[in-house]
Amino acid sequence: MRLFIAEKPSLARAIAEVLPRPHTKEDGCIRAASGDVVSWCIGHLLEQAEPEAYDAAFRQWRLEHLPIIPQEWQLVPKSKTRKQLTVLRKLIKEADELVHAGDPDREGQLLVDEVIAYLKTPKTKRRSAKRLLISDLNPEAVSRSLGNLRNNSEFIPLSVSALARSRADWLYGINLTRAWTIKGQQAGNRGVLSVGRVQTPVLGLVVRRDQEIHDFVSKPFYNVRAAIHLTAQHPLDFYAHWQPSEACRPHQDDEGRVLNPKLAENVVERIRNQPAQVSKFEKKPGKQAAPLPYNLSSLQIDAAKAYGMAAKSVLDTCQSLYEKHQLITYPRSDCRYLPVAHHKEMSDISEAIKSAISDAGKMLEHTDKSRKSAAFNDKKVGAHHAIIPTSRKLRGNLNEAEKKIYRLISRQYLMQFCEAYRYSDTRIDLEIAGGLFSARERITVTEGWKALMPAREKSSPPLPDLVEGQTLWSGEPQLDEKHTEPPKHYTDATLLAAMTGIARYVKDPELRKVLKDTDGLGTEATRAGIVELLFKRRFLQRVGKQIQATDTGRQLIAVLPDESTQPDMTAQWEQALEQMSEAQISYEAFMAQLNARLHQLISGVHASAMPALVSSEPGKNKSSGKRFRKKKRMSS
Repeated sequence: MRLFIAEKPSLARAIAEVLPRPHTKEDGCIRAASGDVVSWCIGHLLEQAEPEAYDAAFRQWRLEHLPIIPQEWQLVPKSKTRKQLTVLRKLIKEADELVHAGDPDREGQLLVDEVIAYLKTPKTKRRSAKRLLISDLNPEAVSRSLGNLRNNSEFIPLSVSALARSRADWLYGINLTRAWTIKGQQAGNRGVLSVGRVQTPVLGLVVRRDQEIHDFVSKPFYNVRAAIHLTAQHPLDFYAHWQPSEACRPHQDDEGRVLNPKLAENVVERIRNQPAQVSKFEKKPGKQAAPLPYNLSSLQIDAAKAYGMAAKSVLDTCQSLYEKHQLITYPRSDCRYLPVAHHKEMSDISEAIKSAISDAGKMLEHTDKSRKSAAFNDKKVGAHHAIIPTSRKLRGNLNEAEKKIYRLISRQYLMQFCEAYRYSDTRIDLEIAGGLFSARERITVTEGWKALMPAREKSSPPLPDLVEGQTLWSGEPQLDEKHTEPPKHYTDATLLAAMTGIARYVKDPELRKVLKDTDGLGTEATRAGIVELLFKRRFLQRVGKQIQATDTGRQLIAVLPDESTQPDMTAQWEQALEQMSEAQISYEAFMAQLNARLHQLISGVHASAMPALVSSEPGKNKSSGKRFRKKKRMSS
């Protein structure tokens, strides 16, 4: 008997759908006519044991116990899913062959692997296990995946990476939360001060941004615009902006803005009613390829910009489109590329899009199924590919959120079959009374993929065609007084962008050099949950579309060591975990370094002074930490 172990019931049903009928539904599994059996997990069936499982003394939160570092790690069944674990125990014993059908990411790999290991599956059966990778729940796609089973042993590094993350987060969260909570109690605080290696740096980003805005002092700065006429008698044709020379540097800020009004006024007087000679005229064609299909983060960012949707809402909507409607492929993907073989499915997918989007025909007018964008690249596709629509036609109805997200995903997919956006860039440099002035513009030649985007406002009349050496006329100039503006508060879109492009906020210059744009705080699957967790713990709050820190959040960041609130450490972790998933570094080396650092961090807590702190949940902390243990699974 061959046993498929899926990550969740919806995936199990999709696998069973393509197996020979008739099917027999039993408690916790589906049996096919071929003798194959499909069963499932319900997310993680197991969780890390509590500290007291290692030593009963750890029920009490005491500084002298820290750091708590298990010598032999223990997993325990989750109470709500214990029944399904019992079903799997029986089926694994019966099975001749196991097929791992977890989601195609490192957490999905670990989720099933840890169940197989926990149930003491014989080594021979574990070594012969196969891996089924599914990112599309449509029957045709599932059948193709079944014909391409791989050895599960190929994915051991991915599972080890997830295991390291799970244990490292436990060590960091348990020890630092206990340490700072105890320190807070000694200063008279009553709340649990939860600390996580991802959630706390995210909170730190928001707190520091809020502080920058609070401390910001606006300053005036000045722009000069020359009013350019083709002749002294001709109407105004365009404005050219003053480009201050190196001699003006003492009167500018770090961004080149002129702060001295007298300097700007002097320029205005000098260029009034003066000849303007064209020192440079340049017209260059250019083109821009379509943006790549979505991964989860890029979809969440665009949905936040377009519809104001929170990251968690986008993820939940994607899960519904994937599991309930089967209209999109695997939604927790971190990849923005597609297998070349998917290119031929464009016609079927287009028909599916038309069944769900009323004006899809207008979008398809701009596409050509023979066109192939750079997104189709086998070398850049890992265990899963970009999020795209499936070939399944809509059956039933979508709610408003589902319609919006499906439209975004469909539009981004169809862009891969559109022409490039083509434009013409014009640049005019003028010399007026010894000063340099410049005008630039971009004119659309062919909309290409941008025809699928919402209509934009029409631009002003184009710049005229000129020749170098031509003399124009500078009429009545304009002096614009503007004011520097503070940075903007984070929104769902900008906070997610900050988490995914974390290298910009890393303090260590050496680490910043090696981090790639794809490295970030958390993973595609966890970022939304981390942000929501900070709201639940009342460290963050929403003010309209803005995300701001609460008093509690600001106070917590103020008392923690800088290392815990900055993204450097967790960026290093993510980089190391990625290297571990590719078998470039060992689990042992990573954990040894972490354990050594934990001892140092706990020593730092001992030596720290702790002021009184307002808790986000006053009066609910107990020395045993029972209340916190119910929550900490969500942290990282």
